[in-house]
Amino acid sequence: MTSVPEELLPTTRRALLHRIAVAQAEGRAPSLVAAVVRGGATVWEGARSCVEDHAPDGGVQYRIGSISKTFTAVLVLRLRDEGLLDLSDPLEKHLPGTGAGEVTIGQLLCHAGGLAAETPGPWWERSPGSLRPELADVLGGDPFKHAPGRRHHYSNPGYTLLGALVAAVRGRTWEEVLRAEVLEPLGLSRTSALPEAPHAGGWAVHPWADVMLPEPLEDLGLMAPAGALWSTTEDLARFAAFLLRGDDRVLGAETVREMRVALSPPEPGLADLGYGLGLQIQRSGDRTLVGHGGSLPGFVAGLWLSEADDVAAVVLANCTSGLPASTLATDLVRIVAEAEPRIPEPWRPAPEADQALLELTGPWYWGTAPFLLRLTRDGSLELAPLGGQGRASRLRAGQDGTWTGVNGYYAGETLRAVRRPDGTLSHLDLGSFCFTRTPYDETAPVPGGVDPRGWRGSQQGL
Repeated sequence: MTSVPEELLPTTRRALLHRIAVAQAEGRAPSLVAAVVRGGATVWEGARSCVEDHAPDGGVQYRIGSISKTFTAVLVLRLRDEGLLDLSDPLEKHLPGTGAGEVTIGQLLCHAGGLAAETPGPWWERSPGSLRPELADVLGGDPFKHAPGRRHHYSNPGYTLLGALVAAVRGRTWEEVLRAEVLEPLGLSRTSALPEAPHAGGWAVHPWADVMLPEPLEDLGLMAPAGALWSTTEDLARFAAFLLRGDDRVLGAETVREMRVALSPPEPGLADLGYGLGLQIQRSGDRTLVGHGGSLPGFVAGLWLSEADDVAAVVLANCTSGLPASTLATDLVRIVAEAEPRIPEPWRPAPEADQALLELTGPWYWGTAPFLLRLTRDGSLELAPLGGQGRASRLRAGQDGTWTGVNGYYAGETLRAVRRPDGTLSHLDLGSFCFTRTPYDETAPVPGGVDPRGWRGSQQGL
């Protein structure tokens, strides 16, 4: 049974409307439309316009720029989850002949491939894709600005390569694959590579005068996977809910969680926390936010979410610059999260009690450092230091009786419960570390052994 989303308080709705009204007025945007998602459903929508009594609604398309990259990343991760490629594979293995084949798929996803930020030739966002009919035209003769894997360097051509990779593996165009594998399953019927009415026109607003100039509308061709998509707040709200929860028809919850983990650090001097698999990560106050900004001539966009608060916001506007769409979206998240803190789900016991798993729970010691191992309702294990000092990790059960870390220091590491010949539990082996029930348990195979004289005080021969 689907629960009805809880309505926002009138004061919260008023605060959200005030924030977008100030943003539209100060940013001098011809129009702006926004939405807030909480609990997986849209709970607020708002719009402002320079045309009296003619504000857009959630079904009007705007160009979303680099939020397109997140859609492309989803397609690549589907290929990975199906076993058709690995993120450590060099691009050349699946898309030969590009001249940039040494870069790995994972490096391209997190902008650590070292490729140029832009294409050679005229400004690609404001020129037709017919000027770049082949990948060689997108990359140019010297595509690398840095050695692959050495640093974060945002690259639009890198996502063109990923779009071409998707097309090569699937044997269909990027747009065809996107529609069949993401847009249709998620019900994003108003997201497309080219505009579909009703859609907003793109405008440049003069920096020093209240006058406007229409921006050209170009088919970006091969660059589409990096930034060409058009969408609506209604569609992007559904997409934001997917990025929070996953959808097994597209990507499972574990994979979208993986997307939200930073893999490459930010550029020096920037306030963000890095880049994951098609998603930016940033800090806003004490809140970690994940999402993406977007801009193309005539349009700015922002989609940001807070997993801890289960809140996301989308902002779309039709101006080239002046309105900080990402900042506005994060402000909308903050307004809701602070005005109406998330009410946690009621605690419920696990469906059944597994005595073998219960035996693993409780305090353990790595040397003299105390840790607590908890069994969660979903069957995962959570290892956390007592006192807050140490390495925490969540672990997922495997079919062979072992556990694999999914985050933190022990991500990818294996935990094994080691038993004595009589079947009793001896210790835990986690990535070669020995966790015992008491500090330096002399009955466990502690590396280096334990002094047979045991623990002693000051009068016992230090």
